[in-house]
This record gives sequence, structure tokens and C-alpha cells, in this order.
Amino acid sequence: MSALSFSPHLHININRNPKLTPKRRAKPNKIRVSLQTTFPQATFSDPFVLQLAESLEDSLPSSSSSSPQPLPLQKLRDSSSQTLLSTPWPSRKDEPFRFTDTSFIKSSQIQPITRPSSSLDVSTDAQFPSLVLIDGFIQNSALNLSNLPDGVYVGSLLGVSDGIMKRVSDFISEFQCGDLFWSINGMGAPDLGVIYVPAGCKVENPIYLKYLSVESGNVDSKKLPISNPRVVVLVEEGGEVGIIEEFVGKEGNDCYWANSVLEVVIGKGGKVRHSYLQNQSLNAAHIKWTAVRQETASGYELVEVSTGGKLSRHNVHVQQLGPDTETELSSFHLLVSDQTQDLHSWLVLDHPQGYCRQLHKCIVAHSLGQAVFDGNVKVNRYAQQTDAGQLTRSLLLEPRATARGIDLETARKALVFSFGAEVIEQFPYPSIRNQVVSHVKNLMGTTDVSFS
Repeated sequence: MSALSFSPHLHININRNPKLTPKRRAKPNKIRVSLQTTFPQATFSDPFVLQLAESLEDSLPSSSSSSPQPLPLQKLRDSSSQTLLSTPWPSRKDEPFRFTDTSFIKSSQIQPITRPSSSLDVSTDAQFPSLVLIDGFIQNSALNLSNLPDGVYVGSLLGVSDGIMKRVSDFISEFQCGDLFWSINGMGAPDLGVIYVPAGCKVENPIYLKYLSVESGNVDSKKLPISNPRVVVLVEEGGEVGIIEEFVGKEGNDCYWANSVLEVVIGKGGKVRHSYLQNQSLNAAHIKWTAVRQETASGYELVEVSTGGKLSRHNVHVQQLGPDTETELSSFHLLVSDQTQDLHSWLVLDHPQGYCRQLHKCIVAHSLGQAVFDGNVKVNRYAQQTDAGQLTRSLLLEPRATARGIDLETARKALVFSFGAEVIEQFPYPSIRNQVVSHVKNLMGTTDVSFS
């Protein structure tokens, strides 16, 4: 039976008229002292997580004194390994995973991918500068970075200048809200992709990030190769850039696990337009983190269409770190098989005159499909004159439904397109909109439904 689970939240902690209370006798301040050397905190290690962490560590290329790991990557792995020592595998008893069953991953034979696939021809949109990651490994041979403005860098962390290296190092491992899968990625990422936009630079064409999963297993073998691609986007003050992320697998419905992280840091007055397409195999696991930090008067826009994966979960965490900051999130999820599509989002507003809007739409078109949405907007005390809004709309397409005047299949297809149009039309690039429309048509098994 198909299911929908939605938990939108709007927390407002603003005290405009504090209540006056009589003066009371002062109490001594309480001081909390933690002496970990004398009274260490108990840690509860999960054997399964520890075994996975060891296999991830063994899969990484070894460093030497002549070629040490870059500082940001080493910081990331050190902090992630410490977290994994005391983080258990999530279960349905944990509130963030109450409606999301991850046992499909845990019961599989998880195998870290140790090397990139060779001699693979990857096509990208030729009109955009592009960066290709195959099974988490950056493919330098597939770089298409012509006509980028001076000072803009797109590529591996290993190729950045000392100045960019320092800026990336300032932010890596500073995010404190990640979960187990965030740390698994930090432990297993073979490299860091970096997109750097200097102050005042406006990049005209979007940067196209194509993530391709090649190594895979089949349903009978229980083999589940895991990749951990990670990209950092750093936009300095007044900079602007568009980012397109597309996640795909090989032809067919193979089994694999793509465990991805994108970190975005937007300086004062900067803007990032983020398009995200998730078209993974219907037998794949796809877990993604998008963590965004916005400085004063910056803007971030996310448009997402997610259709693939047997289990797909997108964690979006956006924090406004200054006043006059704007955030817009729009997502459309379509389930046409025995799938779970899960969106967990957190928007944290701590400063005056912030603006945020979130639109979530999903269609469950299969009797065994499950859609989960947990949207949390937290407006804290000092976020005065904040304008925050959230809207979610969902459809369950009942297999036994009837339609008047037209046949049932045509009615269902027309309904899908009209329902998703509000999100799809927000993609800022016509070629991406056309690509999404074509993909949805293929999923619905038709080419005769119009879309405008």
C-alpha cells in the first residue's frame, strides 16, 4: 500500500515583549565542568559501523611523507572517523528515520569502490562547463572548463592554489549537524571537488556536475558498491554562480549506493542557483547531503526533481548567518515503483529581515511507493521581521481510479505533468527543463503528453 508521511515544522522563538518578574535573591552561577581525562564519556560503538569504517579506510589510497594528504581532506577524515566511533546505524526507533527504513542498505554486502572505472566515455552538456565524477572519483580527462572567468576554479582539491586551499580548509569539518551518512562520506571520499568563485565575479554559465555510478551489483548477489563523492562550493563576497547536479547510473536497474555531500558557502551579497536532478537506478540507494551557509544579503535557490532510487533521501540544511538573506527551496518527487523518496530539510534563521520559501510536491504512482517529507523552519529570537513560508502538496494515484471523457492512462499522465509543472518550470535553464520533461515522459511511458 502506498504511503505519505509529512512533518512540516515552523518554530518561532521571538520574544518581543518579555515578561517582567520580581527581583529574586540571586543564586550562584552553576558551572558545568567536564574532565574527560578523569571521567571519560561512555561511547557506544556499533560493530557494523566500525567494520564499514575500517573497510572505507582500507579502500583509500595510502599517503606518504613525499605526497601527504591535503590538509582539508585530512581534517575531514579525522573528524569523520571520530564521529563514526560512537554513531550507531539508524533504525526506525530514531526520530529522523521513523518513516525511512535503511535496512535495505545494511542487509547488503557493502563494498567500497577502490579505483575509478577506466576507458568510459561520458557525455555532458557541451554548452556548460562541466566536472564529471565517476563512482566518486573526479575525471580530469572529462573536464570541460572553457570560457571560465579569471580566478574561477573548478576541479580536484589537489590542483588548487595555496590561497584557495586555505579558504577550503577554513570551512571543512566545521558543519556540526551531519548524521552517520555525512560521516561515512567524510571517511570514504577519495577526493574533494572544488568550485571557487572569487569576490565580485559573476559566472555566466552554470557549472555542470555529473555524478555517474558505474560499479554495481545485481539483486541476487546482494552486492552493493558504495561511492562517496564530495564537492565544496565557495562563493566569495558578491560572487554569483549556477550549479547543476545530475545523478545517474548505467543503463538498467543495477544495485549500488551513492552517498553524496555538497557543501555550499556563500559570502556577503553572493548568489547560488542550484539545480538538482536525481535519476538513479530503481534498485539503487541514494543518500545525499546539501549543507548551505549564507552570509549577509546572500541568496540561495534550490530546484530539485527526484525520481530514482529504491531508497532516496535528501538532507538539506540551510543556515542564514546574516540579515537580509534569501532562501528558496522547490522540490518535486515522483515515485513510479516500489520506492522510498525522503526529503528532510532544516532552515535556520538567526538574523533580521530574512526571507525563505519552501515548496514540496510529490506523486506516489505505485501501490508500494512511500514518500516522506520532514520540513523544519526554525525562526530564532533575533530573526525579527522574518518572512518564512512552507507549502507541501501530494498526490496518491490510486490504480483503480477512473476518469471521464479520456482513458485512465492519459488522465494519469496529464495529471503528473500539470502537478509537477510548478516546480519544473523553476529550473533556470531551458535545456535542463527539457531534459526533465523528457525523463518524466519516459517514466510514464508516453511521448504524447504536452508540457508548457
